[in-house]
Amino acid sequence: MKNPLDSAALNAAIENVHRAGMPGLFAEVRDGDQVWRGAAGVADVSTGRPVTAAMRHRVGSITKTFTAAAVLQQVESGRIALDTPIGSCLPELVPGERGAAITVRMLLNHTSGLAEYLPYAYPSLKAFPVLAETGPESLDDHRFTRFDPVELIELGVAAPAVGTPGGAPGLYSNTNYLLLVQLLEQAAGTTAERYITRNVIERAGLRDTELPTGPHVDGPHSRLYESWFGMIDPPRDYSVYDMSWVGPSASLISTVADLNRFYGALLAGKIVGPSSLEEMRRTVPVVSQEGRVIEYGLGLHPMEGPGQGTFWGHGGTVWGGGALAMTRADGRRQMAVAVNMQRWNRLGPDGRPQPHPIDGALAAFYQAAMYG
Repeated sequence: MKNPLDSAALNAAIENVHRAGMPGLFAEVRDGDQVWRGAAGVADVSTGRPVTAAMRHRVGSITKTFTAAAVLQQVESGRIALDTPIGSCLPELVPGERGAAITVRMLLNHTSGLAEYLPYAYPSLKAFPVLAETGPESLDDHRFTRFDPVELIELGVAAPAVGTPGGAPGLYSNTNYLLLVQLLEQAAGTTAERYITRNVIERAGLRDTELPTGPHVDGPHSRLYESWFGMIDPPRDYSVYDMSWVGPSASLISTVADLNRFYGALLAGKIVGPSSLEEMRRTVPVVSQEGRVIEYGLGLHPMEGPGQGTFWGHGGTVWGGGALAMTRADGRRQMAVAVNMQRWNRLGPDGRPQPHPIDGALAAFYQAAMYG
């Protein structure tokens, strides 16, 4: 099932994404001992500074795999149980019947029924998912806001439920993972940042990955251009941003090489044990933030190509940036890609995102990177 790397095809595919309208993107693809790294476009549209494959990048909800792995380490140590009601651990955050019905597993796989807090923390997004009635103003208002995670959780818990605990399909919600961060800190007796750094990031041997403490990305990095469905024109740079709006559920800074190294180590059983990995790959249907029903495990989701086996990993977005990292189940073929613009699709008359050439070009790159 080996697909040797075709450097010419990968170079052409990544260049096509830039030509389709992405300011800049960079990626690493691995097949056994073979490694391809590539980049296309610019890190700064004003100066023309090019992107490089070694740049550090905000990788958004890819962080959730790191957080989930940390929680599962605590499951292995006996300090947390997957089917324990969250109300018995954090009764002040999820009280009453809901706390008794929602388990740790439901938080990990987004079947808790808890709403996303983000539209309540960002007033101009209040109408989400009705995109035409949203606006980008809150993105600027909160550039340097230091959010309290407990207050964000309270917004999500107080919002109308989006499903019944354990019901299918679940609904992807950052509220779930902020609760898991609180649970991890209680069980580990330290901050989630410190625990994840020591027991996940360092265990995987990652040299350019960190949970940020301030609004800046240290080291070589790209600007991050947010379009908010064409409402910010030209797209605005949000690379300097206080990430407390998501904390250790989506704030990680990494590189494409480190992401491949991490998922390779995870799927090889070097971060959590075999039984935990099996739990992570047990999926349920979940409605993604884009409104699509996907299969989702415990901080992992699969992608499958015809006859090429299952890939496991995660995607992520922040204001202006995005990334996707996928590793084949046998660990041999890997892809990690980072882009420096988000929500490039403009809205049609029906208020829904319209197709954009970037969509097809990215899909073609993923195809070339994952399946050859």
